[in-house]
Amino acid sequence: MSSLRVLASGTSLSHEIEIKRSRFIASIARTDTPEEAREFINSVKDAHPQARHNCSAWMIAEEGHSPSQHSSDDGEPSGTAGTPMLDVLKRNELWNVTVVVTRYFGGILLGAGGLVRAYSSATSEALAQASFARLEALTVVETELAPVDAGRIEGELRRLGGHVLDAQWGSSVLLTVAMTPEQLEIAENLLATLSSGQYVFRPLGQRYIEIAE
Repeated sequence: MSSLRVLASGTSLSHEIEIKRSRFIASIARTDTPEEAREFINSVKDAHPQARHNCSAWMIAEEGHSPSQHSSDDGEPSGTAGTPMLDVLKRNELWNVTVVVTRYFGGILLGAGGLVRAYSSATSEALAQASFARLEALTVVETELAPVDAGRIEGELRRLGGHVLDAQWGSSVLLTVAMTPEQLEIAENLLATLSSGQYVFRPLGQRYIEIAE
């Protein structure tokens, strides 16, 4: 996948709703691996030891691995909690996110349909408060520049839409930039023109780069 919609890096929040005296607390976090997802789920469970249920869902697209998804009803009737939560993530086409909905039972049965609506609503309302980004598969290149030229060339690459990942200044400047193939083609011509062919890009492969929505 060349582009993924994800929860913004560092996002971790919770949102609570109450339905017929039952409390539903949705906790969501950016998680980039199944291990991070499981750690987050366990941390929420540890924070709510008296809760009746801690239902969960995740969608993970880890670089170099097949995408994975997970849902757990954690004791609720089958298909009434984890699956509706996962469906919300799918509808939002959202990856690298884990959601845990903690339920404190209020004494009134909600029925299967009521549970589906409650877990879906808690997840949707929590996501409404979140920030999102896109992971774009971009081509990463580096070039070594004379300090006298580096600032001007870096500025031109940024204006083209390139993402400057690193700039190591010394007797020369090693600039690492991520771009789309189309941007790179324009940048190569620009670099050759600005330096009369003195500088070139060295390819470093592809990498997922986070870009805010």
